[in-house]
Amino acid sequence: MQNNPDLHTAETLAPFIGRDFLTWLWYFSDLKNGTFQTSQGEVFAVFLEQRISVQGGEGASQDTAVSSGPMSELREAKLGLKIGKKVNQARIRMEQDENAWQMQLRAEDFTLTSFKTPKVEMKLEEGEDPDARWLEKMYLIEKSLKILDELFAHFLNIRFSADWPRELAAIKTWIAA
Repeated sequence: MQNNPDLHTAETLAPFIGRDFLTWLWYFSDLKNGTFQTSQGEVFAVFLEQRISVQGGEGASQDTAVSSGPMSELREAKLGLKIGKKVNQARIRMEQDENAWQMQLRAEDFTLTSFKTPKVEMKLEEGEDPDARWLEKMYLIEKSLKILDELFAHFLNIRFSADWPRELAAIKTWIAA
């Protein structure tokens, strides 16, 4: 088996990039009232809500704070940001038109859990293709993943550009406010 330095670098950086992404996403969604636009011009909304975990430190000195609840103001997580922690897990809600998706995203490895798509009516009408409901569900899953990919690509474009120091300063100002 051959060692792949690019894979090793990716595995090493993924948790840091993931935490930066989720922290930036919280900032950017708050700044823009959740409104985003895809590269194809589709408008959608993204919110971090109900459950956010922030983490700081390393190894034995690692400390985590979690804010959760349906009407949570996420105070503990916001306080954690103020003392230098970054988002390591967040519940994300995405909306477009009448559709809403919800998922929990882990920064460490980009694992999606508690994934919910818009409800698909399962009752078949007479003469309707029995695969139609399944295909609709797959379409909704694919749509949400494309939106998430767009968000991540937008973040990476900023993160690895000369504009990152300015964006980082804006994030720090948002955290301090």
